[in-house]
Amino acid sequence: MFILYGDMKINTLKTEYCPCIKRNSKLSFAFTALIIFFQSSIFINMKKKVCNLLHTLKPDILMVFVQFAFTVVNVMYKLAINDGMSMRVATAYRLSFASAFTVPVALVFDRKKRPKITWRALLLAFLCGLFGGSLFSNLYLEGMALTSATFMLAMVNLIPAFTFVMALAFGFEKLNLETAEGKAKVIGTIIGISGAMLMTFFRGTEINIWSSKINLMHPHENQNEHVASHPHRGDFRNKLWGVPCAIVSCICYSLWHITQAKMNEEYPNPHSSVALMSIMGAIQANVFTLCVERDWNQWKLGFNIRLLTVAYSGIVASGIVFVIIVWCIKKRGPVFVSVFNPLQLLLVDIAAHLMLDEKLYLGSVLGAVMIVCGLYWVLWGKGQELKKKSQLVALGNTNSRGESQNVEVL
Repeated sequence: MFILYGDMKINTLKTEYCPCIKRNSKLSFAFTALIIFFQSSIFINMKKKVCNLLHTLKPDILMVFVQFAFTVVNVMYKLAINDGMSMRVATAYRLSFASAFTVPVALVFDRKKRPKITWRALLLAFLCGLFGGSLFSNLYLEGMALTSATFMLAMVNLIPAFTFVMALAFGFEKLNLETAEGKAKVIGTIIGISGAMLMTFFRGTEINIWSSKINLMHPHENQNEHVASHPHRGDFRNKLWGVPCAIVSCICYSLWHITQAKMNEEYPNPHSSVALMSIMGAIQANVFTLCVERDWNQWKLGFNIRLLTVAYSGIVASGIVFVIIVWCIKKRGPVFVSVFNPLQLLLVDIAAHLMLDEKLYLGSVLGAVMIVCGLYWVLWGKGQELKKKSQLVALGNTNSRGESQNVEVL
């Protein structure tokens, strides 16, 4: 019955397209069995399960891609610094490229549902462009020029802790030390800040886990002024200057999170909101750079690492990746997105050690581990709070639905 069914279903296929299968009885039986399996309910159910699994894992896969994309950005920036590019010019170009990409996207996707732009929305967009764009990028890249890509990525993992502190200061968060969630956020913040201090003031012995002959950080004739004036990039004095830049950049990014929450209430369309933020950030960065940067040759872009860096960081990092992050936040929430940040730290650490000639020290490793542990303490506390709030909202909806049914019965 099995063979008759198979021959009946695929006889035409075997005769016209597979004459070699028709001549070989064993191949014919195997081919028939394979086709019947593909048409069976077992395979169809298996295919549905695989598709459902991939659909469920889509945010996870996209967030892993985001971390890889940001890793490439950090490596490119370090190479651009080594090539002598002014970081102020790099920021201006990045936000300009981001504006050129996000504005058409917003015009296409939000053309039918774009709300009216108010003065309050413009003010919030200006603040978002300042805290999340021009000021943050300038301080972040200045800190990277003085320290290392790994150090800056470790400091970025302090952003949830700084956001928690800033939210407390502005009254968006309430501290309740009687609950496990409140204690976790406080302990995580303390551990993270302690890890940052350990990375700054304790160097320790050098760790050589692997070696590579690749060194993209070769001396360049147009080498950046920070690198040229401070040949030892891991030097303690450089780090003392770089740490304030890193901390203030994290504070700026935390302020952007808070301001962006207000922006979402005032102007809920994400594509248009990102476009407004990019435009404001680009205007601020270009005006600031034109006032400060006296070397007009810095604005010249050839077909080199400088053009590749600003184009990739503007279009991919500030455009495509940001849209992915907004989508993932909508699907899984902000805590889910923050959980993947330590992956970027690991990837940048590996890339910097293998390709950028950055040394790995015991103090940096211990400090990074403490920062990541503090990050997960804060995220766990925040996640538990969001879970409780969602349960209370669901319970309230259930109660209101029950009350309405009772009213109808009466």
